[in-house]
Amino acid sequence: MKKYWLFGIISAICIAVSILYSFVGVSQTPAPKVQLTTNPPLERIHPFEAQAEKQQSPVTLTLQAVDAAGKPLKNAKIGLQILTPPPSYWLTTDFPIVEGTKLLQMETAAPDGKLEIQQMLPIRGNYQLQVKVSPLVANAFAPYEQTLNLNVRENPVKYKYFAVVAAILLSLGLLGGWVIGGQGKLREGEIAPQSVRLLLSALTVVAIVTLLFINISAEVAEAHGGEHSSTREAIAPSVQKSQALEVRLEGDKNATVGKLANFTVLLKDTATGQPVKDVALQLKAIALEDNLTIFTYKGIANPNGQFTWQEQFFDGAPHKVEVEATPLSGSKRQFPLVKVAQEVEVEGIAPPLYIRLIGLFYFTAIVGIGMAIGLLIQTRRKPQARAH
Repeated sequence: MKKYWLFGIISAICIAVSILYSFVGVSQTPAPKVQLTTNPPLERIHPFEAQAEKQQSPVTLTLQAVDAAGKPLKNAKIGLQILTPPPSYWLTTDFPIVEGTKLLQMETAAPDGKLEIQQMLPIRGNYQLQVKVSPLVANAFAPYEQTLNLNVRENPVKYKYFAVVAAILLSLGLLGGWVIGGQGKLREGEIAPQSVRLLLSALTVVAIVTLLFINISAEVAEAHGGEHSSTREAIAPSVQKSQALEVRLEGDKNATVGKLANFTVLLKDTATGQPVKDVALQLKAIALEDNLTIFTYKGIANPNGQFTWQEQFFDGAPHKVEVEATPLSGSKRQFPLVKVAQEVEVEGIAPPLYIRLIGLFYFTAIVGIGMAIGLLIQTRRKPQARAH
């Protein structure tokens, strides 16, 4: 009886070990994935800075789809969505309307399993890149999805500016607290000494002026897109023909910050009316006021002679979407470069009132801390003066 009991225990242990080993083996089995590389490196990437002195360039994002063995997947189709960092209610960014929105959405053929774009990243925080990989040839490999994270740090210069402003406000609060704490006894009928009342009145005026400045600045920013120079260079037409090839750019001519705008490039043989796909395309989105490129991509059209993408313009100013078509290397169809373009008017949206008041709250709090410190110092000095 003991032998059977011992045999049962040993058998159960062996079965358990086998099951555990199988789970470990499955968990260690390599799986296909998407590798992300950036240029510049991640630690040197900073968000877009309005009115920057140095010329800014978009970040190069390279997505490489690989199989379980780590080899590049051939003849793949890659879909990409870039999601901006979620809203931060206590530490807002320079473009709060952009927080928690889609920055880009596209799908393209990737013969070598690679998708490379250049994209300006408007705000700090953790971006999500949602990638879908599927085969161009049916059943060539199993489709899969992956979410990649890209954490963009704030520009250190802004921390320096904030430290300087905070030091000035703290000093003003400290001076105010020192003056208030150093006042003598009140006169009959006075609620507070005259100097204190003047100081409080001055702080009230400063608060009112600050509120007006915040609101007026927001309204100016909202109307920013409607007032722009008319001296810009001429924009190429949205339809061009060259040697039986027609290139047409269609899409939204009006966009709104925080929302995606839709664009499509159509390629057609004017002689046969059939779609053309053996053409290389270079897409660009350019902010016209500063002639700043915010997005670029080089690729090819789909079998229907089309390429469709959606992108967000995070700055409420006019932009230009430009497409250059050139013949593929080794293609029988040869033609000179064809350029089409379209201007997009972008409507800026003023941030909600509570976002505008967050900065005022922090600045007021810093002044209040300074005043409290000044009052505390004067309170401790008075007993010492009386003792003498």
